[in-house]
Amino acid sequence: MAANPVFLRLNKAHYPVTVLGYGRRIGIWFQGCSIRCKGCVSQDTWEEAAGAWMRVADLLAWCRQKEGVDGVTISGGEPFDQPRALNALLDGIRRWKRRGNPDLDVFCYSGYPLKTLQARHGALLKKLDVLVPEPYVDALPQGGCWRGSANQPLLPLSPLGRARYGDRDGSPSPKEKTLQVSMEDGQIWMIGIPARGDMAALEDLCAQRGLHLQAVSWRR
Repeated sequence: MAANPVFLRLNKAHYPVTVLGYGRRIGIWFQGCSIRCKGCVSQDTWEEAAGAWMRVADLLAWCRQKEGVDGVTISGGEPFDQPRALNALLDGIRRWKRRGNPDLDVFCYSGYPLKTLQARHGALLKKLDVLVPEPYVDALPQGGCWRGSANQPLLPLSPLGRARYGDRDGSPSPKEKTLQVSMEDGQIWMIGIPARGDMAALEDLCAQRGLHLQAVSWRR
């Protein structure tokens, strides 16, 4: 008898993502966040009911169809608010790696403090290559590579993670702070970690050209 399928509350999955880690990546955003940091630019991922339920097996099948994948970046929302789904996803990625993609790295964001993750989800951390923990703090300076605020460390957790990210905790290059834009289902999606003031500047620039943004993710 087949095991019961595991479902994930999903906000979005996108490929390729080039601004949230090394190389060309699959980006997976979980839906639902219990932390809800002030100043978060992804407030559309907060409400659990706003996402779509998807079988983890179906999401993994979609991932395996992509070519030239260097890694998977998992964000949200809060991935660790769905630990069973996250575990199934990570196990599926590990199987994918063993079947011919050993250099694929898994990079995960969480708003939980590192000590909390270590105490509650130590087994999950062992399945990651890179972790960026801690809540986003809008009052602090911006972080270095791929980090929203300076309190959030970039932590390599595996030999592959250390090889790719061990020296990447300093100031980002302009390319690494570039926002990636895509359009799907009549919506504009911006992927990446904006610099402070970027989203307000974007709204002003669009308004000057007669385009008024509605239902933006960085303001409730």
